[in-house]
Amino acid sequence: MVVLGRALSCWILLAMVLVLSAADVGGATAEKGVTYDGRSLIIDGQRKLLFSGSIHYPRSTPEMWPSLIKKTKEGGIDVIDTYVFWNLHEPKLGQYDFSGRNDLVKFIKEIRSQGLYVCLRIGPFIEAEWNYGGLPFWLRDVPGMVYRTENEPFKFHMRKFTSKIVNLMKSEGFYASQGGPIILSQIENEYGNVQAAFREKGASYVKWAAKMAVGLQTGVPWIMCKQPDAPDPVINTCNGMRCGETFPGPNSPNKPKMWTEDWTSFFQVYGAPPYIRSAEDIAFHAALFVAKNGSYINYYMYHGGTNFGRTSSSYFITGYYDQAPLDEYGLLRQPKYGHLKELHAAIRSTASPLLHGKQTILSLGPMQQAYVFEDARSGCVAFLVNNDARKVIPIQFRNNAFSLRPKSIGILQNCKTLIYETAKVNVPKNMRVTTPVHTFNVPDKWEVFRETIPTFSGTSLKANDLLEHTKLTKDKTDYLWYTLRFKSNAPCKKPSLFIESSGHVVHVFVNNARAGSGHGSRDIRAVKLQVPVSLINGQNNISILSGMVGLPDSGAYMESKSYGLTKAQISCEGKKTIDLSRSQWGYSVGLLGEKVRLHKWRNLKRVKWSTNNAGLVKNHPLAWYKTMFDEPSGDGPVGLNMESMGKGEMWVNGESIGRYWVSFLTPTGHPSQSIYHIPRAFLKPSGNLLVVLEEEGGDPLGISLNTISVVGSNQSQSQLS
Repeated sequence: MVVLGRALSCWILLAMVLVLSAADVGGATAEKGVTYDGRSLIIDGQRKLLFSGSIHYPRSTPEMWPSLIKKTKEGGIDVIDTYVFWNLHEPKLGQYDFSGRNDLVKFIKEIRSQGLYVCLRIGPFIEAEWNYGGLPFWLRDVPGMVYRTENEPFKFHMRKFTSKIVNLMKSEGFYASQGGPIILSQIENEYGNVQAAFREKGASYVKWAAKMAVGLQTGVPWIMCKQPDAPDPVINTCNGMRCGETFPGPNSPNKPKMWTEDWTSFFQVYGAPPYIRSAEDIAFHAALFVAKNGSYINYYMYHGGTNFGRTSSSYFITGYYDQAPLDEYGLLRQPKYGHLKELHAAIRSTASPLLHGKQTILSLGPMQQAYVFEDARSGCVAFLVNNDARKVIPIQFRNNAFSLRPKSIGILQNCKTLIYETAKVNVPKNMRVTTPVHTFNVPDKWEVFRETIPTFSGTSLKANDLLEHTKLTKDKTDYLWYTLRFKSNAPCKKPSLFIESSGHVVHVFVNNARAGSGHGSRDIRAVKLQVPVSLINGQNNISILSGMVGLPDSGAYMESKSYGLTKAQISCEGKKTIDLSRSQWGYSVGLLGEKVRLHKWRNLKRVKWSTNNAGLVKNHPLAWYKTMFDEPSGDGPVGLNMESMGKGEMWVNGESIGRYWVSFLTPTGHPSQSIYHIPRAFLKPSGNLLVVLEEEGGDPLGISLNTISVVGSNQSQSQLS
């Protein structure tokens, strides 16, 4: 019995050891996947302090993705954040496209192969300075449609597309709950900006969207940015430049404090200069957010890229967030890239006390504080904050003296050693250099095709009203012709034509001659144009080209917005006014060159091209130009300098590299963007086709092909060394 008892005791002891061992292993990895508590995300059982960077896959090429992701990882980034672009993936109802730049699966596989996580912001409304906020235009024609509210047609299509993406991710095993890289998903986007416009339906829509998303059972948390009332278990997050100062925090003590958009610069529109945000300012506010218990920061953008084709939103330039740590071409922008890399290393070296220590806040002066995280096991870290923007401040902390620069945060490892200061930049500034390698200044190398100005008699669609622009174009083109026959019998001295439009651009032609042009801006929404016109006795042909520069990316009731001509009047000596608005108008959608897809090799012979002898065919509106060129040597970025032109679009080997608008100058008299990116993937060694649509009038002989590089050290003497 004693022997049996001892044996039983041994078996019990062994079983306890096995249970404890299993529990210990479970504690290290816990359940696979992602959860969270009030301090941070928890991945495979471990709390994580994460830095993320936004890279949008369609704003670069698949050939660029490996290098962009590699540089991002080397910058100390843990997560790649991207939106999902509904209008790219479902351009027609029920027809999906995940090829080329739209290959979301390939993009995520590349991220996974480099060992980074993914935050997938499905939306599917995304804003993002992207055409129509990512919504496919066909949605507007669905009967009874009202976007982003308690509306059954919208909810049906939103649920359908969101489910499509989630199921695609599941089929690839991409969610962290499946062992994949996706640790977060986002539903909706900055809905708090418009929620009040929908009143009680807004609040119920938020609840529906959250419930729908969570019900898809991804096994990872969902977030809603700028959404204070995000329902449990969805995490509400902050967007902006100073979330350490402006964000009151999550709406539950059980949710972590997260910053989904730390704007590294800001969007740029035509007519405006770039917004420059310093490396010091970004570092200060990122460090402050961490000091105030933040555990996740996403830089928007880390690489902005290019708005190819017609993908940019209203008035936004083709380059996107060029001032990000990786510029439009994927080159390092110093000191921003290197200074933030050092910040990430400093914070990562102190992650244990940050995630597990107790926070204490101490006053060190009228504008100075210390945020201290400490416990016996994980050690101590302190963030010393000087909010004084003008003075260097001496600080005493735990019997050690420190001197903090104006508007700066110092990070103390072990609460003793200063390892990083946000206002101290060790990384040398680099400079981007544009080198012309080919100028298209030989007249007989160019050929030109000029658009014919349509007249009323040549149009098939007619109406006794000014029709809404996008109702006819369906956003398949930027352009809509409004044509009219005006019979001038009675004397009219000094006639002038007044046009008012809710579109972006207006070009007026009378009897085939250009009479004038006008445009709005992001701040001036209505175009008002009054131009003198030459009328002949009898029948006059008035043709007005209405142009858009992208659809809006945000706002309530987007489906009800209207564009195009709203008023047309002829006045005589500024007195007698003849209202043309209710006359019979003829309509023609798009340009002839667009209809025959003139930018494609196979369609070049569908029109008759003229040689541009001696450069005589220049400064003409609505002209198509084509020429050939060879690829520059090397593998660095390539761009077209379009400063000699006006406004239009460019194609290389059939690929649109975006709209250009160099005639729209900033207040200092410079184009908002002169150089337009040609990805190397668009080029072949020789015989590349360049097609340019010039809308206003320009000189193609001044266009040049350039290589883009940076000079100056990309190395730094780390504050950690």
